[in-house]
Amino acid sequence: MTRAYNFNAGPAAIPLEVLEQAQAQFIDYEGAGMALMEMSHRSATYEKVNQEAQDLLRELMNIPDNYKILFLQGGASTQFAMIPMNFLSEGKAGAYIDTGAWAGKAIKEAKVIGEAVVAASTKEDSYMRTPKASEIVVPENAAYVHLTSNETIGGVQYKTFPEFANAPLIADMSSDILSRPIDVSKFGMIYAGAQKNLGPSGVTVVIVREDLIAESPKTIPAMLRYDTHAKANSLYNTPPSFAVYMVGLVLKWIKGKGGLAALEQYNLEKTALIYNVIDESNGFYVGCANQEDRSTMNITFRIKDKDEELEKKFIKESEAAGFVGLKGHRDVGGLRASTYNAVPLESCAALAQFMKEFQQRNS
Repeated sequence: MTRAYNFNAGPAAIPLEVLEQAQAQFIDYEGAGMALMEMSHRSATYEKVNQEAQDLLRELMNIPDNYKILFLQGGASTQFAMIPMNFLSEGKAGAYIDTGAWAGKAIKEAKVIGEAVVAASTKEDSYMRTPKASEIVVPENAAYVHLTSNETIGGVQYKTFPEFANAPLIADMSSDILSRPIDVSKFGMIYAGAQKNLGPSGVTVVIVREDLIAESPKTIPAMLRYDTHAKANSLYNTPPSFAVYMVGLVLKWIKGKGGLAALEQYNLEKTALIYNVIDESNGFYVGCANQEDRSTMNITFRIKDKDEELEKKFIKESEAAGFVGLKGHRDVGGLRASTYNAVPLESCAALAQFMKEFQQRNS
């Protein structure tokens, strides 16, 4: 079969080698005579899968020993509610940095639970940049500071992270986790839906400092308490076992690529192919995000004068040429290429060539 040039924003590309390995083990997992999906999550076989995935993630991200790794369900959207439910005690406020659609959804959900304040916002700049540290005002009663490390819709990404002395930093890294090395110890908690850089949809990774979840409030349901899942090693209820297995395979693939430092350079090389076409197009293509805040995961751009008819033509012709997922998000329009870890260099080179040729035909 011919593989598509997959630039979907999520669910997104999974490494071909991982898919082939999963295919080979799909019906008969390691000689068990059954698929992993058919096995009890209490079995020694699945417990090994669960633990190996945790151990690999800890190794690749250099996660300190005083952090728990949880495999949960419900996506980042459930975390938007779980975070304030677990951390907003009486008299405390959640401080949120508003950088776009996903940060906005986290803020909206937090306000349902308790007090949430906007510590900084780039709304006046159409969410096309990240705020400077001097713009962030954190209230004294902040229980935590929350940010979205990479906004998939706007294509904006933090290059460095702010630090706060009196409140732990919590980051939604759904769309750029494992794309580069980070210092986990600078965060109280990191969470990410798997369906962009980690594997298939269905599992959400939470990396959280143990002292923050030592005793979750007894006033919320057990399934929504972090300590419930930490004490049970993510096996309190039936987990998304196949998705966790796939995450483990992706982590092995990342390790085989040389780890996060090597992957970061690979991602920069990939995205440079496309950004260079935009920057050298003499205004035919226009990047949306401020140059210093451009994402290496989601490249957002328009065609000159926001020509929607020409953009529709671009989408139609790109799809005919085998490209998938280049239409911008419905809320903002335009064009977007999501270049997550599993998107190969060859796909980015093919897109860059297509963009050049499209410009030549339509200038």
